[in-house]
Amino acid sequence: MKEAYELGSACALAAECGRDLRRCAQMYGGLFPRAVFDSDFYTALALTGAFSAPWATSEALKIVNRTSLWVSAVDRLVDHTTTTRSQVEALIRDCLDVADGAAPRAAVTRFLADLRDELATVKDFEDLHPLWRDQLAGMFDAMARAWVWRDTRAVPTLARYLDNADSRGSCFVDLSHWIYAGDEWDRRHLEELRAVSAHVQRYLHLLGDLASYRRDVSWGGLNVLMLGVSHTEVTNAMGKLAREALELLKPVRERSPRTAAYLRRQIGFNAGLYGISG
Repeated sequence: MKEAYELGSACALAAECGRDLRRCAQMYGGLFPRAVFDSDFYTALALTGAFSAPWATSEALKIVNRTSLWVSAVDRLVDHTTTTRSQVEALIRDCLDVADGAAPRAAVTRFLADLRDELATVKDFEDLHPLWRDQLAGMFDAMARAWVWRDTRAVPTLARYLDNADSRGSCFVDLSHWIYAGDEWDRRHLEELRAVSAHVQRYLHLLGDLASYRRDVSWGGLNVLMLGVSHTEVTNAMGKLAREALELLKPVRERSPRTAAYLRRQIGFNAGLYGISG
């Protein structure tokens, strides 16, 4: 009964988060076209947030869910909308200016400004802003590098590809979540948590590629399986990354059990969501 109750509670939390995400998307006209962001997308995003932190409230998960939504919109703009490197650089420049306090001029930067302002309601955000901005810049650097690789048909090594995993944006999402809803220990140890989050992000980077391979082939997207790497090599690398991440989480679990559980659940839930065992 207890297990069933907890599952039901997590599903109810996901439903509440999903309603918030849909309302949020409606606020930024044109940024979330229905042809790309369908009902399944919002459901999956809400379930990921809820099952990664089922003990939380929907208010506590607001930033992690909305930041994930914003990253998805930026990813679409970089991968599908921009056609030149100068357009990618202009988008990045506009976003970083807004992160620094500038007024937004487009839907994507208006959304970022709203995230920035919501984070600013946390008393520590002024001190933590440089860290947040640095993570955002790292995400954009990786996205721009991936764009160039795709545009020039470059074939990076698996190690180089994994080093560019910031393009996924999950570290930026995690950092935003810990600033907004983390406990005092989290906020005092964000550099340590960033390192563990980066390891989990590498796993999720490969997992996402396995799940999106057919779609990436259809439109010419960048995917690890297009780099001369076999499926077995990728899954072996994922297994190694998962084991290493669990080792890195052991000291975190001793000091902040829920933070460790949040990252551990990121691995397990997403693997289950995409139907990839092991």
